[in-house]
Amino acid sequence: MKLISLKEAIYGGLIYCAGDTAATVISNTLSYPRMLGIFLLGATLYSIEIPAYFRWLNRTFAQTGLFNSFKRMFMATAFFNPLWIARHLVFISLFSGQWHSISTDALSIATLSFVYCLPVALPVNFLIQNTIPLSSRFIASALFSAVMAIYFAMSETLFG
Repeated sequence: MKLISLKEAIYGGLIYCAGDTAATVISNTLSYPRMLGIFLLGATLYSIEIPAYFRWLNRTFAQTGLFNSFKRMFMATAFFNPLWIARHLVFISLFSGQWHSISTDALSIATLSFVYCLPVALPVNFLIQNTIPLSSRFIASALFSAVMAIYFAMSETLFG
């Protein structure tokens, strides 16, 4: 299994942390433990699982052509599905010291969040999977996720 470099992992942590911190500043819920947790999450779990999945997509749908381009887009979008979003919301609750607020409501919030972000996520994932070199896709995806972190972090307020 090929891992990304330490530099890329740190960039992933910083990018995820920056997006989530912006969300906490906007929602007036700034939390240093949450910042550290999201940084560590982005630099470890996310920096391992996301590039590995992108490499798998690249191998599985390696042939050129519009059909495979759309497959890569749909599969990348499907990776960040309601279960992934719900898991992210659970991590946010844990890092914020709000473990008692974790419930199955996270899944319904994540589902609505996923559905509402599809019009943006599909074209962005198309661009990431089909125009950005594989070696830069994790960072590009992390930047997109940083922007979406504001949306995900506020999903509970919007859809809860």
